[in-house]
Amino acid sequence: MNQETNRLAEQCKKDLTLHKTALSPEYYYQSLPYCVIDAVFSLGTNYASTKKTVINYCNHYGLQRLRTNKDLPLKDQQESTKQFINRIQLSEPLILATTIFKNKQRTSTKNGILKAEAVLQFAKTLQKYGVNYFQDIEKILTNKKFESDIKKIKGQAKGISLSYFFMLAGTENLIKPDTMILRYLRRILQRKVNVEEALPLLQQTTELLKQEYPQLTPRLLDHQIWNYERATNSSKYSFLPENFRKLQENSY
Repeated sequence: MNQETNRLAEQCKKDLTLHKTALSPEYYYQSLPYCVIDAVFSLGTNYASTKKTVINYCNHYGLQRLRTNKDLPLKDQQESTKQFINRIQLSEPLILATTIFKNKQRTSTKNGILKAEAVLQFAKTLQKYGVNYFQDIEKILTNKKFESDIKKIKGQAKGISLSYFFMLAGTENLIKPDTMILRYLRRILQRKVNVEEALPLLQQTTELLKQEYPQLTPRLLDHQIWNYERATNSSKYSFLPENFRKLQENSY
C-alpha cells in the first residue's frame, strides 16, 4: 500500500493543481435535502443532468439553491428534511419525476426504481434519525444502523451516494468512489481497484500530500481528480457525436 500511495501522490502532483484547491458551488447548497437529490441522481449519469434536477426542484418551489457565502446557513434559513418530505410525498413517484425533478432516471436499468422515489426514501431515512439540517449531520456520521438502512434502498447498496451525500454536507474525510475516481486509480496503479479500496487509498495519499499542501483533504483531492478525469475523457472523446460521447464518459 505504501508504494502505491507514493505512486499516487507523485502522479497527483503532476496531474492536479494541488496548490489551488476549491470546491464547486454544489458543495455549498442552502439546504440539506438538495444534497440528497444531488447524491442520488448523480450516479451513473452526466453531472449536468444532476445539476439541472436540483435546479428544477428549487425553481418549482421558489427556493434558494446555493448559499450566498460558504458559511453554514442557520437552521431557519434552510428547508428542513421534514419540509422537503411534506412537499414531495404528496406526488406519485412518476409525477414527482416528470413535473418536479423533470428527470425520469432509474437507480438501475434492471429492476431499478425511479431516482425520485429513492430520493424520498433517503430523506425519510434521514428523518427517522432526526436529521433535518446540516447541523444534524453529526448524529449519523458513524451510525452503522443508519448506513445499513440507506443501503437497503434500491440502487444504494454500494454506499457511493451515501459517501457523496456526506461530502456535499461538509464532511472532509470522505470521497465518492465513482467511475471517474476508480478510473484514475486503476490507470495509475495499473490494476483493478474496487469501491472499498478507493477511500483508504485517497486518505493515505492525502496524508502524504499534506506535507506540501497542508490545506488538502480527501474531499478536495477527490474533487480535483474527478475534474481532471472528466476533462481528460471529454478531450479523449471530443471527436465523437455529443450523445455518444456522454455515454463513453459516464459508462461503468
